[in-house]
Amino acid sequence: MEAFRVEHASVRRDGKLILSDVSIKAEEGERIAIIGPNGAGKSTLIDVIDRRVYPLARDEYRSSLFGEERWIVSELRKKIGHVAPGQDEFFRTTYTAREIVASGLHASLGFDFHHIIDRTDWERADEELAKVSMLDKKDRTMNTLSTGEMRRVLLARAAITNPDMLLLDEASSGLDFPARASLRETISSYATGRRTIVMVTHELSEIIPAIERIVLMKDGKIVMEGSKKETLREDVLSDLYSTKVHVAEADGIYTAFC
Repeated sequence: MEAFRVEHASVRRDGKLILSDVSIKAEEGERIAIIGPNGAGKSTLIDVIDRRVYPLARDEYRSSLFGEERWIVSELRKKIGHVAPGQDEFFRTTYTAREIVASGLHASLGFDFHHIIDRTDWERADEELAKVSMLDKKDRTMNTLSTGEMRRVLLARAAITNPDMLLLDEASSGLDFPARASLRETISSYATGRRTIVMVTHELSEIIPAIERIVLMKDGKIVMEGSKKETLREDVLSDLYSTKVHVAEADGIYTAFC
């Protein structure tokens, strides 16, 4: 079954076309990385897939998730885990790491009067925190954690519903080399079964070995799709970024530099 399908999506913001007639689909269990220069439309495409951004209402536009075109948003949020740079509100809060992860069960920031969290839910939060090596910091407030620690908490929050799909938009942004490598291992642990993973990244080293397909974007369009060997080449990336790019590979992990 298809995990998602987007056909002929165009998004305009402040008079500028951010996405231009973009189509993309993925089967359940596929792992995809989207790369490209700043302003290519990568994050917007992720938001369109997740239905956080809606394209221009044109007759040719179509969108489906898990084989269905219509969804109750609250139910959809349980099936999709999303980590994005725009989640800065989680960084400033005085909720604890454990509370932030548990609130992922309600797709909320913390808790409201109608949210019910029982012992089983707290245990689930602890299990996810343990997976990202943050259980020992579960009672720390988010605004006292390092950037890397907060990223780990958000990953645990995204995974607590055991989602069918993970959308990771620059999940390791702001991390140093060791922290990025550790986070890559954590993300790799989520690439199991029929879970679909779509990640947006500026760092080729973030692309986990389980990624099979690379999508290249530029100027609001998908310009190429293919395997790592087909796409993560010096000539292809040099054309994509309009500058000379050098590529290195070691043990299935790629890096690029100019």
